[in-house]
Amino acid sequence: MRPLRLDLAGFTAFRDATTVDFTDADFFALVGPTGSGKSSVLDAICFALYGTVPRWGGARGIANALAPSANEARVRLVFESAGARYVATRVVRRDSRGNVKTGNAGLQLMPPGFDVTKLDTGLSPEDLGEVVAGTPAEMDDAVLEAVGLPYEQFTSCVLLPQGQFADFLHAKPATRQQILVNLLGLGVYEEVQKRATARAGRADAALDAVDRMRQGLGEVDDETLAAAAARVDAMRELAAGVDAAVPELRAARTAATDAEAALAGLDAELAELARVRPPGDLGTVAEALTLARTGATEATAAVTVAEEREEKLRGELAGAGDPAALRLLQQAHADRLRVADEAATLADALAGADADHAAAVAALDQARAQAQRAGAELEAARAAYQEAQTADRAAALRAHLHPGAPCPVCTQPVTEIPELPAGSAVAAAKQAGEAARTAADAADRLVGQRDTAARELERTLHQARARHEQLTGRLAELDTRLADSPGPAALRRELDRIAGLRRDLEAAGAAVRSAREAARRAQSGVTAAEERLRGAWHAFDTARDGLARLGPPAADRTDVTAAWAGLADWAARATDERRAGRADAASAVTGAHAAVDAVAERIAGLFTAVGLDRPGADTDPVRLAVVAAERADAEHRRLVERREQLRELTEQRAGHERESRVAKALAGHLRANNFERWLLAEALDMLVDGASRILRELTGGQYDLAHDKGEFFVVDHHDAGLRRAVRTLSGGETFQASLALALALSEQLAGLSTTTASLESIVLDEGFGTLDAATLDTVAATLENLAARGDRMVGVVTHVPALAERIPVRFEVRKDARSSRVERTGR
Repeated sequence: MRPLRLDLAGFTAFRDATTVDFTDADFFALVGPTGSGKSSVLDAICFALYGTVPRWGGARGIANALAPSANEARVRLVFESAGARYVATRVVRRDSRGNVKTGNAGLQLMPPGFDVTKLDTGLSPEDLGEVVAGTPAEMDDAVLEAVGLPYEQFTSCVLLPQGQFADFLHAKPATRQQILVNLLGLGVYEEVQKRATARAGRADAALDAVDRMRQGLGEVDDETLAAAAARVDAMRELAAGVDAAVPELRAARTAATDAEAALAGLDAELAELARVRPPGDLGTVAEALTLARTGATEATAAVTVAEEREEKLRGELAGAGDPAALRLLQQAHADRLRVADEAATLADALAGADADHAAAVAALDQARAQAQRAGAELEAARAAYQEAQTADRAAALRAHLHPGAPCPVCTQPVTEIPELPAGSAVAAAKQAGEAARTAADAADRLVGQRDTAARELERTLHQARARHEQLTGRLAELDTRLADSPGPAALRRELDRIAGLRRDLEAAGAAVRSAREAARRAQSGVTAAEERLRGAWHAFDTARDGLARLGPPAADRTDVTAAWAGLADWAARATDERRAGRADAASAVTGAHAAVDAVAERIAGLFTAVGLDRPGADTDPVRLAVVAAERADAEHRRLVERREQLRELTEQRAGHERESRVAKALAGHLRANNFERWLLAEALDMLVDGASRILRELTGGQYDLAHDKGEFFVVDHHDAGLRRAVRTLSGGETFQASLALALALSEQLAGLSTTTASLESIVLDEGFGTLDAATLDTVAATLENLAARGDRMVGVVTHVPALAERIPVRFEVRKDARSSRVERTGR
């Protein structure tokens, strides 16, 4: 896999759209300050292919792909692998809930000679070539097919990220072996072994199937074929003989059929003649019709009389008065009596109510006068109480006065001290005031009660007067309405007369309905009698029409009894004539059947002569003979075909035996991975030899690399050739050993790969700053020699200026407050 172009937008540190053009960059360096995004360039290559990055900790770290505050990240990688050019695309989006998911992923095989610079013109995805994968799920298999390496091995042999540079060096033997199997394509031999085993199984199964088919076919010799041919000739002779005898059999059967038809026709005519029997009730049919018609005429006349009476009563009722209007006048008379009574009663009540109201008003005036007197007494009590309080206060001051002292009220000198009263006047004034208050409250309550009573009487009197006025008005209205009325008694007599007319009319209507029902029943009787007569004629016509072909006599259509009698007499004579000729017809049938049996027996003898069963009575002998001949011919052909199939199966069996032997031999040679193990051992030897040579250069001849049973060791020549496990190396020494293995993988094993898994590039993202100046110079020279061969792309990520200056193509990664960007310098 060799990257050609990388387009980024919204990915990690590259918020803005960025393009990295690797065209003709056989040896390049990614340089820039720490945190600028150098490793993110390699992450983008890995993410475009596999959808994840080693330092994310798996596919769940996909949210790391988004640049800060970005909602979408796009990565597009154009690369070559095994001579084909592909474009891989992945898009990551953040949804409304903040979840980050892959929105789109695809791999396309670009057409040969496609100019990568056309991507800058805004081509649509359809212009990029054949779609190899269109979903994230399809990407895994498609990328593995195109690159030849799964994700774990890609990050161990092609793109070596920080912190995982020594994975191949420290990998378990089984893991390292699987990496080499994928790189060299040695899995093809295991696949060959599996396919050889499967082919051997299929050949054995086919061999068993052929043997079963041969056993099912059996043996076919010359004698069997000759007997089958003779059988064909005999069946053909049978068919010819039957074909010659069949016309005679058909003629005999036709004669028998005609004789049977004549006898059957004669018997049918006798049966039809025997069914001619006149109905038993012919004598009563005409009499019943006459009686029914007389009853219908009488019923119709009764209907006419009933309808005339009903019409007369209806006219009389129409001339009478309107009962509704009469009942309204009758009700008005009753209403006047009721209103007059109520008005008289209310007038008496009004006289008493006026007197009660006057007495209530006088009592109210008396209560109000009493209340006024109680109020005046209460005011006098209050004044006396205040005067008593003043006298008590003055008496209290006297107790402290003496002649010549200033008065505390007027400040004048006191000349004489009045005598002190014997007791306090306040208590007596207070008691008199409380008595006045009680009397005033009682007077107020009496006023309220009598006022309420007077008001209630006044309201009742007002309502009674209003009702009396209503009744007086209603009475005047009724008098006006009843001015021309004949009176209640006359109204009652007129209503009784109208009710009698209605009852008579209802009775007349019932009589009309009864007469009409009687007429309907009488007419139904006429219809039934006529239907019986028509039935008698229908039965006659049916019987005569059934005998029309025998020539019955003409019928008298005026008398059904006579018509039936004439037909019965004719049927009796015709029956006697046909019975006389039946014996001859039966003899003809017997002779015809004997002729048929004779011809059939002769044909059956032809079948038994060749060993076949006699044909059945309902079987076509010609068809049986033809079928027998065809079966004999088919059996002969089947035997010939079986003999040819046996020959072909014998040849097939020999071929399946050869295929099984060859497939089993090949599977046996490749079984247990012997051949694969040998190839892996050879490849590992070559890898260790190449890595050991590079490691000696990097360490100034101190270390060689060796392996034993899949484990790596270093031989320390500065310590008497001591062999040490690689895990005992220091950090710098581990980097040197890992670099030697990575370079050896790229240099030695790529040429041995048998599949598309070719190491066309190697990118190192590791700390070259841990090396001393001499080792760094050796590493740089080693990388230069590897890149100078021209069949590998070599890339490094470094902070060491001395190393970067020796690399012809540099991609400088810079970062500002918004986004990182990449600028290509050098050749």
